[in-house]
Amino acid sequence: QVQLVESGGGSVQAGGSLRLSCAVTRYTVSRRCLGWFRQAPGKEREGVATIDNYGSTSVADSVKGRFTISKDNAKNTLYLQMNSLKPDDTAMYYCAAKPRRGRCLGASLYNYWGRGTQVTVSS
Repeated sequence: QVQLVESGGGSVQAGGSLRLSCAVTRYTVSRRCLGWFRQAPGKEREGVATIDNYGSTSVADSVKGRFTISKDNAKNTLYLQMNSLKPDDTAMYYCAAKPRRGRCLGASLYNYWGRGTQVTVSS
């Protein structure tokens, strides 16, 4: 089964930066879709960013200009660079994989999920 393990979360002050990593096994990151999602207490899961097999990315408006999704095919690792963090970014962040061909937008499309890494941003 595909496994994804997130790391890099932590606590930072507003304006700070964090880089999340997602180590992927039994799934080549050069395949169709990878994504980052987040969920804050009392809120629904929210898509953050996705990247497809061509390297094309999609970023949510709420984090556009601040977050960047990328991947390293050689390391089979997905990344999320988060800059200018805001308290509203506080959430559990999950990486996910969607191996099937097709569009990458939409959490319901993803079949495999990591356990998440907590990001807390204080004001």
